[in-house]
Amino acid sequence: MEYRELKELWEKEERNTSEGWDFSYLENRCEEEELPWDYKDILKTYLKPDFKLLDMGTGGGEFLLSLKHPFSNTAVTEKWEPNLKLCEKTLTPLGIEVKQVFDDSELPFKDEAFDMIINRHESFDINEVKRLLKPNGIFISQQVGGRNNEKLSKILIKDFKPLFSKNTLDNNLKEIEKDLFEVLYAREAFPYLRFKDIGALVYFARKIEWEFPNFSVEDCFEELCKLHEEVKIKGYVESIEHRFIMVCRKKDL
Repeated sequence: MEYRELKELWEKEERNTSEGWDFSYLENRCEEEELPWDYKDILKTYLKPDFKLLDMGTGGGEFLLSLKHPFSNTAVTEKWEPNLKLCEKTLTPLGIEVKQVFDDSELPFKDEAFDMIINRHESFDINEVKRLLKPNGIFISQQVGGRNNEKLSKILIKDFKPLFSKNTLDNNLKEIEKDLFEVLYAREAFPYLRFKDIGALVYFARKIEWEFPNFSVEDCFEELCKLHEEVKIKGYVESIEHRFIMVCRKKDL
């Protein structure tokens, strides 16, 4: 296939307007290394049926429902309007409390309202988490680290500067321990993410715009062509992700 045809193909991927964070469109076009921990298994180690549970940034609530926690003991927050409407449609009728949030430091719940707060890939203010947790309450968060896809971003984006470079496990633990939490478990990982065709990479880069600022097929065409040659040789282009997880207990003073 000539580069002119490839460019047309990649620009079609660039124009894809599918919404949300469902990457099933890329199924069989990329391969992600498994993390050395299982977020759901870790949650279930600590979660008890009588716990008041808050899921921060629940998305559409699909993962939350898989936990099968009693609905009357469950609350969620969500910022993004389309997800909020979905939660109000699917979770509210079940008796799950749904709240929209705009500021991590001002969550609409009373002091010490929860036994456990969970957070996967959502921002948070540790002082607000501390306010909402009961004494000995549990906070579990899996985060996307500041070095996520940095290698690939530097290849595609000239003079790339990561926006969240300080978002590492060590830096988060320093803040958490300073704020009177006991760290029960913490781990960091750098799994690979492999794209089997450049069109998949184009779609991904347009979605994750904060990691690939000002990305376009037109501006990055030369770099994309070089990566295309790499796919022809190796069968994939590799990026390195950054993930970490923390399990913490609020100290009972």
